[in-house]
Amino acid sequence: MRANRRVTVLQKHLLPEVNGPTTINPTASSAASYRGLLHNQVAVITGSGQGVGASAAKLFASEGASVVVTDIDATKSDAVAAEIEAAGGRAISFPGDVLAEDFPAKLIAATLEAFGKLHILVNNAGYTWDAVLHKTTTEQWNAMLAVHCTAPFRLIQAAEPAMRGAAKEELAATGKAMPRCILNVSSTSGVHGNAGQANYSTAKMGIVGLTKTIAKEWGGFNIRCNVLVFGAIKTRLIGDKTAGATMDIGGKQVALGIPGGADPDDMAIYAGCPMKRAGEPKEAAGSLLILACEHASYINGVALEVTGGSFL
Repeated sequence: MRANRRVTVLQKHLLPEVNGPTTINPTASSAASYRGLLHNQVAVITGSGQGVGASAAKLFASEGASVVVTDIDATKSDAVAAEIEAAGGRAISFPGDVLAEDFPAKLIAATLEAFGKLHILVNNAGYTWDAVLHKTTTEQWNAMLAVHCTAPFRLIQAAEPAMRGAAKEELAATGKAMPRCILNVSSTSGVHGNAGQANYSTAKMGIVGLTKTIAKEWGGFNIRCNVLVFGAIKTRLIGDKTAGATMDIGGKQVALGIPGGADPDDMAIYAGCPMKRAGEPKEAAGSLLILACEHASYINGVALEVTGGSFL
């Protein structure tokens, strides 16, 4: 009896009043009026030609964002942007190498030329170049720091006028700045360490420090900065290293994946994960959406682990 009364009270205070039976499926009119969690937002997502980045680009577009798809592989970048456009979304492709000296400025300029503003910046581009510590070369070490720390740093600097600068002008004019956010991508290899990945682990922990610094420096401009710490997500980075996935680094083909023929679908390798599986790229993209949308407006400087419960 008391339980029923409690439900009635909750319904009275939390649920909207209706004049008839409710329906789970939205009506055509309500579906048509749905604007999306990222309505009128402009998002730049690096490394969005495949994997988590591509899933995020498509998801953000489906939620109303205008998306700049950028990847070192022009064919893949163009294909993702074309798919978004074909589905009724708004996107442009701006392929390029995040390590190129002039790339950050050109990317931001192209974004502003196409869409006029920038609200969301996702630093997702990256790869692995593994070796045990005593066999890691200086080239391998520097490469990981460059793509996972220096490239995001330089892109955020290039975006400053469109983000912090614009917010500063808004604050001066109206006393309020529209919400903006930066999302960086780390890994459990960074926050927990991982054998065979001294270079990658160091770089991925470095981006956590950068995230927290930006959160403190730019939070007063209504710009949030958070970092996603991904566990095992089904991308080429956790596939079989002998499967042929590579990155061209200075003319050198770097093999990606896990040595020893690991199978991402083999549940036995996820013994430490309560969910007993790897995450899907769309699930990783969902966590990016959560932190990008207005419902996360007071979440700042957080390193969110997306791991299926691993490392508890």
